[in-house]
Amino acid sequence: MDINKAREKVNKLVETLNYHSRKYYVEDNPEIDDYDYDMMQQELKSLEEQFPDLVRTDSPTQRIGGEPIAIFEKVEHRVQMASLQDVFSFEQVESFINKTKDEYPDAEFCVEPKIDGLSVSLEYENGVFTRGSTRGDGFVGEDVTANLKTIMSIPLKLNEPIPYLEVRGEVYMPRSVFESLVSEQELNGEQPFKNPRNAAAGSLRQKDPKIAAKRNLDIFCFNVQQIQGKELKSHKESLDYLKSQGFKVIPEYEKVNSFEAVRNKILGIGEKRFSLSYDIDGIVIKVDDFAKREEIGSTAKTPKWAVAYKFPPEEKETKLLDIEVNVGRTGAVTPVAVFEPIILAGTSVSRATLHNQDFIDEKNISIGDIIKVRKAGDIIPEVLSVSKSCGNNSSFKLPKTCPDCGTELIREADESAIRCPNVNCPAQIYRSIVHFASKGAMNIDGLGPAIVDTLIDNGLIHSVADLYTLDENDLLKLDNFKEKSVNNLLTSIEKSKSNSLDRLIFGLGIRNIGSASAKLLCDRFGDLDSIINASAEEIADIDGFGEIMAQSVSKAFKEPHMLEIIERLKSYGVNVNYEKKQKDNRFEGKTFVLTGTLPTLKRTEAKEIIESYGGKASGSVSKKTDYVLAGDEAGSKLAKAESLGIKIISEDEFLDMIK
Repeated sequence: MDINKAREKVNKLVETLNYHSRKYYVEDNPEIDDYDYDMMQQELKSLEEQFPDLVRTDSPTQRIGGEPIAIFEKVEHRVQMASLQDVFSFEQVESFINKTKDEYPDAEFCVEPKIDGLSVSLEYENGVFTRGSTRGDGFVGEDVTANLKTIMSIPLKLNEPIPYLEVRGEVYMPRSVFESLVSEQELNGEQPFKNPRNAAAGSLRQKDPKIAAKRNLDIFCFNVQQIQGKELKSHKESLDYLKSQGFKVIPEYEKVNSFEAVRNKILGIGEKRFSLSYDIDGIVIKVDDFAKREEIGSTAKTPKWAVAYKFPPEEKETKLLDIEVNVGRTGAVTPVAVFEPIILAGTSVSRATLHNQDFIDEKNISIGDIIKVRKAGDIIPEVLSVSKSCGNNSSFKLPKTCPDCGTELIREADESAIRCPNVNCPAQIYRSIVHFASKGAMNIDGLGPAIVDTLIDNGLIHSVADLYTLDENDLLKLDNFKEKSVNNLLTSIEKSKSNSLDRLIFGLGIRNIGSASAKLLCDRFGDLDSIINASAEEIADIDGFGEIMAQSVSKAFKEPHMLEIIERLKSYGVNVNYEKKQKDNRFEGKTFVLTGTLPTLKRTEAKEIIESYGGKASGSVSKKTDYVLAGDEAGSKLAKAESLGIKIISEDEFLDMIK
């Protein structure tokens, strides 16, 4: 085939494929089956390989490809991607409507769902998609064009080649995709994403577009940021225009002119929010007319012409069927409510923690009660109260002995939890090994809960030290253990020997000691023997340690069982020395608090940077805080910092501080 015929064929295939892609992904109205689409795409790919000069920027073959990138480039938003003022009651919504109507009696409002996802900008030049970026802090985001191209509902070419268009949209992960991803992560022993929004954000920041493509993200577009070559006078008109250009536009948008109409729209969408295939966390109400918006103006943070009504947590009543008692890795006994399944925030829920005996007594909870349950933050189920008592005179009482080993349970004077003191308790052994292998601790790939269970059941391990004695031949005798998976597991165990000491200390599961305090111990004492020999008073002198934490460390390293495990770990070659990775001391004596989502840095990365310059990253704002590093959707910590007059810095300002 000569190049002219090839060009004609390529152009026809691109146009045809893009048409059918829009029908399938945007309009949900496919006209051909998947096989025919795939065959056309294969033909196009073959022609493009023969004639590389004919590859078009809007070719569907360009959606998934390209090499992984080392870092996301910064993108400065010429029009601020502002956040909206949240309101939580109909009274606040009515106040916004009335205030606007007082000044503009003929004002109309566009009402639309608020998608719970990640806000992005899409830029088009002469009708062609040229760049996509995250919101970041509203002023500076990061270039994620390659990953956004993998989202099939984003048009690579518009129907009308206007000079310039910038569109704002919300990238989200459909619920069905999220559920499949979490199942896969759990199967692989990975830490699963907490919710679809976190999953979407994590997927969009993948440095390899091929990984992002597998996550099946989607998008709803909801705003025109900038436009050249076309005049738009209202929000509804702009959404209608975006729809005509091939965008998947925010659903169910409607123009109304009264509070009653707004209220009815909120109630209507709210009733079916959990039956939708995507998450919404509220309703956005915007002044429709662009000229009026200009006159109304904005504050430094939010526009005055819009509010976001946030849905309250959904609460439901159900019958408490049972209270299970679980033993954790530190011996803490936790009661768990088992109740008749209910649908909350779109998923079936049948269990929730009851924390401890004090919590049960305070709410007077008994098996058989009708209880009120909700999902805190639409994520974690929690029992709020007893709606109707079953008639028992007293609340449920936790057992006197451990349900796993029969040892008498104890409750120390300064604690609300009761504990099993038996270090050989099967439940504690299992959970301690799972924790030891977890990503935050020794990070042993392939050693998830199911594998730990199998190894314990077959008598191959009885403590974390036994992991380093596992033998290939013994593992290959187990069901479903193949040569490749066994080699991978043993390699990962061997690799863990060289981990930093703070990971080992966190992995040992000392009560009250998390990953941050494990690092503080290592920074202060330098090696494991020095930590073991330190007095509680010396440990309590560490900035960031309290007396209870110091006593926990001191007591743990006096237990014969713990010392025996440590001696075995040493003999197997596990690292017990600490190399302090501090570049200089420019942040010495300075305390930072992180809040919100940063444009490019993960919180763990920012925390490591702070510590590498001698600073401290704290979880709460106080008068002792020097800086609050704030990103997107910063919450109460930011408000508290403002009230205390603490210096608030952006990621860019933070990065300038470490240049």
